[in-house]
Amino acid sequence: MSEARPHPVDVLRFYAENGVDIALDEVAPNRLAEPAAIIESHKFEVPKREAPKAPPRNIAPPAAPEAAIRDAGQLAANAKTLEELQVAVESFEGCALKATAMRTVFADGNPQARVMFVGEGPGAEEDREGLPFVGRSGKLLDRMIAAIGLDRTSAYIGNIIPWRPPGNRTPTPQESAICLPFIKRQIELANPDILVCLGGPSATTLLELREGITRTRGRWFEYDTGKRKIKAIALFHPAYLLRSPAHKKLAWQDLLAIKKALNG
Repeated sequence: MSEARPHPVDVLRFYAENGVDIALDEVAPNRLAEPAAIIESHKFEVPKREAPKAPPRNIAPPAAPEAAIRDAGQLAANAKTLEELQVAVESFEGCALKATAMRTVFADGNPQARVMFVGEGPGAEEDREGLPFVGRSGKLLDRMIAAIGLDRTSAYIGNIIPWRPPGNRTPTPQESAICLPFIKRQIELANPDILVCLGGPSATTLLELREGITRTRGRWFEYDTGKRKIKAIALFHPAYLLRSPAHKKLAWQDLLAIKKALNG
């Protein structure tokens, strides 16, 4: 008795959940075919090597990282409101991640809230909807903050990187450095009483910590906006808690510390 084949929609969902978002060929190869048939179906002509052509004079070369960081800093500094900052981020062309992402993921929640959560970057679901933390980890984050009396009307949520890296890969240090002026300005303009760094990359980037998340979580730090010092704390990323549910107990302790600080 032959096994039932999975439905194509289930196959596509499996690919999406595992970060497969790029097709390598226009036609799916038949892995069960004989080797000769596979070779025949994939024949192609080897293109002749031509001398490289000089780029048109009216096309500017990609900006160097230093120039992109400088431009991002200037755009961020010129934004006087969060609305202006969002427009600046959406118009910025200095980060290559924007070319492969579907949407710019700027923020969600209440910018007037006393607490701001900052993750590393958007995933596939966030990229489709244009909002941070709306996938599986986002649903867990909603339950976590609801346990201490918060929701998206009483919290502000953002990311260090506003564009999804291809295949959900980790952003490079260069990409993080280019986007850093935007999230710093976003925190400054939102001006929360408490900053919560979700995951090690967020804590390392914003709080300049050298220790890992397991050592830094649950401890209070100061984040200096240049105008004011904000209480900051590192929390396990919800995606990590989905993989390591045994650490939810520690996350709950940290959430209680956040609740106590808000009520203090």
